[in-house]
Amino acid sequence: MARFPTKRGKQKARTKQKKYHYMKSIAIIYGSSTEHTKNAAERMAELLADYNPTLSDIYDGDEEPFLTHDVLILGVSTWGVQDLQDDWNDFYPKLEKLDLKGKTVALFGLGDASIYPSSFVDAMGILYEILAEKGVTFIGEVPTDGYDFEYSRAVVDDKFVGLPLDDDYEPDLTEERIINWVEQLKPHLG
Repeated sequence: MARFPTKRGKQKARTKQKKYHYMKSIAIIYGSSTEHTKNAAERMAELLADYNPTLSDIYDGDEEPFLTHDVLILGVSTWGVQDLQDDWNDFYPKLEKLDLKGKTVALFGLGDASIYPSSFVDAMGILYEILAEKGVTFIGEVPTDGYDFEYSRAVVDDKFVGLPLDDDYEPDLTEERIINWVEQLKPHLG
């Protein structure tokens, strides 16, 4: 004879389900030539301390964080016109080969809108284009309001594909922008 759960049994089961909440594993991976991107990545790691993120420098060339974490927060700076930061450029051949389907990705990019207003945070756009072909889910887009630039490869559908930071032209806005963006990400992390 089959037993059907009683109303009380169903309530107990739901209570148990609520107690066990899965938190996604997070890797914050950055490339930094002038420490600005590294500093932003470290600040994000502090703000996400409850999620126990792994912090990795792309300079090490390690593929493991990409493969073993659910959420990838990737930081890159733009050098010159439409150039990836050197360490990301060196890692690019490996990135092209990685299977990242199903990963959740948030991007942040550093650039200088005063000197390079027509290629502001283009490297973030380059990473976006590469990863979009890999079947990842993007989170963390940011409205273009409040940014003074002419063009960016990182703008899709009138929004930045991630968080743009300008520690050269607007360093006083960096902290607030990071805090607000991390809060925007949190609902997607657990």
